[in-house]
Amino acid sequence: MMAVSFERYGRLYYLDPGTCQPTVGTKVLVPTDAGPEVAECVWAPQWVEDEIAGLPVCAGIATPDHLARDEDHRARRARAKLSARRLIREHGLPMKVIAVDYTDPPPVFTLYFAAPRRVDFRALVRDLARALDAKVDLRQIGPRDEARLQGGIGPCGRDLCCATFLKDFEPVSVRMAKDQDLPVNPMRIAGACGRLMCCLKYEHPLYQDFRKQAPRLGEQVDTPAGTGTVTGYNVPGDKVVVKLTADGRRCACTRASVCGSRQQHEARYGTSNDTRENGGAG
Repeated sequence: MMAVSFERYGRLYYLDPGTCQPTVGTKVLVPTDAGPEVAECVWAPQWVEDEIAGLPVCAGIATPDHLARDEDHRARRARAKLSARRLIREHGLPMKVIAVDYTDPPPVFTLYFAAPRRVDFRALVRDLARALDAKVDLRQIGPRDEARLQGGIGPCGRDLCCATFLKDFEPVSVRMAKDQDLPVNPMRIAGACGRLMCCLKYEHPLYQDFRKQAPRLGEQVDTPAGTGTVTGYNVPGDKVVVKLTADGRRCACTRASVCGSRQQHEARYGTSNDTRENGGAG
C-alpha cells in the first residue's frame, strides 16, 4: 500500500502500487473519474499486516507530458478563482470561493463556495462561463466541507482530521463531550469549522470501554500506595486518579492496579515479579 496527496500537506489517498515502486516525492498517476491525475507520493509502498482490498491501483509514474498538463490545470484553476472573486464582488453576492476543480475535455470548471444562505447565482454563472470560455458548475458546501477543503490546524495543534485522513462526517452530539468529561463550552469542543469536533465521535468508544471496566467515582479502592477514593480518570493514559485515605495525597494508578480481578489474581498467584523469581529459583 502507498499514500499520495494532490496538495502539499493535503488529504492522503491510499493506493495499491501495482507494479510501480515510487519513492517519497515521486509524481504518480492516480485513477479518477475524470481520468488519471498527478499526485505526489508521500508514503512509499510497503507491506501492511491487515488484509486490504478494493484500493485503486496506481496508474504509473507521471511523464513530463502529464506534469505539464497538471501545471496547466493548476494555472487555469488559479485564474478561475480570481475571476470568480472579481465577479462575485461586482454582483454583490454574499459568497466565498473555497476551491476550484477543472476537467477537460470538454473544459468544465466546478467552483465550491460557502454562503450564509441560499444564493441566486444564475447571472454569476453566465458571466463566469463567458469569462472562462467553459462550462461552469457552482456548488454550495457546508462549514465542515469548507474546513476539509481549506485545511488548517485544529485545537490539538495538528492538521485537521477531515483534511488528512477522515473520510466521512458522522453525527457528533454534546452527549459525547459529556461522556469524555469535557466542558460543554462551544469554544472548547468546537473545531475550526465551528461545529463539534469530529474526534469526539471516533474517540468516544475508548471512553465507553474504559468506564465499563474502571471503578466508579467515589468508590473505595486498594492501590499500590494504599487505600483511597476514586476522584477522576485519565482515559488516554488508562489511569485512575485516587485520593489516598492516609494523607489525602492524590496519585494516578493504572486501571489494572486497582481492578478487583487483577488484585485477586495477584493475591492468589503472586505478581509477575514473584512468578519470575520463583521460576528462576526452581
